[in-house]
Amino acid sequence: MKKHTDIIKNCPLFSGIEENELSSLLSCLGAKTKKAVRNEIIINEGDEATFIGLLLSGSAEISHGDCYGNKNIVATVFPSELFAEAFAAAGADRIPMTVTALSDSEYLAIPYNRVISPCSNACGFHSKLIANLLKITAGKNLLLTKKIEIISKRTTREKLLTYLSFEAEKRGRNEFDIPFDRQGLADYLGAERSALSAVISSLRHEGIIESHKNKFKIKEPSL
Repeated sequence: MKKHTDIIKNCPLFSGIEENELSSLLSCLGAKTKKAVRNEIIINEGDEATFIGLLLSGSAEISHGDCYGNKNIVATVFPSELFAEAFAAAGADRIPMTVTALSDSEYLAIPYNRVISPCSNACGFHSKLIANLLKITAGKNLLLTKKIEIISKRTTREKLLTYLSFEAEKRGRNEFDIPFDRQGLADYLGAERSALSAVISSLRHEGIIESHKNKFKIKEPSL
């Protein structure tokens, strides 16, 4: 676990905790390092919500499927980022999302009940962890609000331009990479891939955007 110290300390869950305290804290929490190969399901939709995941290496995708087999990508997870914390924090019996490794990955599985319950040693870490967890959950609720705004747009064009505008705002520049290929972007926007490709081609022709694979540049205000 020592090789991942920099990744772990950069996770917002451990904000305010000194590096020399991490080892004893993780031991207190009963955190376990686990591995997942590319395309392996880390959490399956319907699994019991028992742990908070912290990605240590690789990348993962959070998605939700409907009864018709359609997939909606909720988020992509990268090292130092958490997954499944909102469902554990909400006391959900089952997780309504699937978490899949997009590449060979490692992650830290932290039992949720160990985060929110004081240990027998009465260490002072838990109040910090709980406060950090609440802040992270609130932040992700704001991101979810933005996702709802994106997918509530009526057309694929409006969905794409709203998404790209949010990404540009988040990065503070008009040229950026997105964490999706074309199919992934279509799944995230809730759009057909062919329709999305046609919209991207049209926006390029109109001089509104430039794009190559997952690289985008907004050439003028999109909305």
